[in-house]
Amino acid sequence: MRNLSIIHLMALITINKNNFHHNLNQIALKAGSIDKIAIVLKDNAYGHGIEIMAHLASDFGIKHAVVRDHTEAGLILPLFETILILGGETVEHDKYSYAINSLEQITAIPEGTKVELKVDTGMHRNGIKPQEVDKALELIQENGLELVGLMTHFRSADLLSSEFFWQQKQFEALRGDLRAKGFANIRVHSHNSAAILRSKIFNEDIVRVGIAAYGYSDLPACFDPILLKPVLKLYAHKVSSRDLKPGERIGYGGNFEAARDMRVSTYDLGYGDGWTRGDSAKPFLTAAGLPILGRVSMDFISLESEEQSICIMDDAHKAAEHFGTISYEITTALASAIPRVIV
Repeated sequence: MRNLSIIHLMALITINKNNFHHNLNQIALKAGSIDKIAIVLKDNAYGHGIEIMAHLASDFGIKHAVVRDHTEAGLILPLFETILILGGETVEHDKYSYAINSLEQITAIPEGTKVELKVDTGMHRNGIKPQEVDKALELIQENGLELVGLMTHFRSADLLSSEFFWQQKQFEALRGDLRAKGFANIRVHSHNSAAILRSKIFNEDIVRVGIAAYGYSDLPACFDPILLKPVLKLYAHKVSSRDLKPGERIGYGGNFEAARDMRVSTYDLGYGDGWTRGDSAKPFLTAAGLPILGRVSMDFISLESEEQSICIMDDAHKAAEHFGTISYEITTALASAIPRVIV
């Protein structure tokens, strides 16, 4: 090996503002109004960077947000009119409302807290059972909580099946029942990204938009296609370069063996940054079509290139197909320490 040169930068994520706003516009057209969009920013905005995405959403005119806990909420507090917090410790604030997932939770929430009753219409993960709704309403009043919302979550909105309509029917019945009981001024929401993308008519107060805002849809082709554009690109930068002779091998286990003279560089990205280790026998191809050579290390990958900067991924859906997973996992796994910049 010879001609070793060393240049150290760092991996980088770019966030495309125009693509993000395009996606939000597509959702607004489906929902009927920008005001009906609640942007889901949980888990560091699906790996895109919660503060960056919150500012871009606010700049577009989005007034509502959804986060995982009050720590995330605190990062974006000045930017939205309402923030729905899905779990964790309760911290009172006029902008905050908390999802109620069980009867026991109701009695543990401080008096005066705004809450949104989540009903389990078939997902069987979180939420009040339909037959427990009356008891939940009673406990909410007894504990001095302010009911501001009714919500549910669809388990199969992205599948071509009748389950979506089965859950929707249950939720509509509950919605009518609460209206009859005098709860007419609460906001109602059940639609996630897949649900709003497949729906012809939207008659709820807000839609909780997550993955679609970031450019991805897993709906079958039979649904009317909606053009969404990936927001995130992942780059790696060259750390060092070297010449390999035929028979020389790269990395742990020497899984890749050079069959010819090659100029190979190491780039600053690995599974320590949240990039998938994968199977070196089935190498991932970068956005430029370059195969990763050998095993992915904790901090490094090897490519046959001398470029200072390489776009590793420009479409998480394609990466997910390669690794046998979903785009959510690819983006949310990316380390928060990787710098994110708006382009």
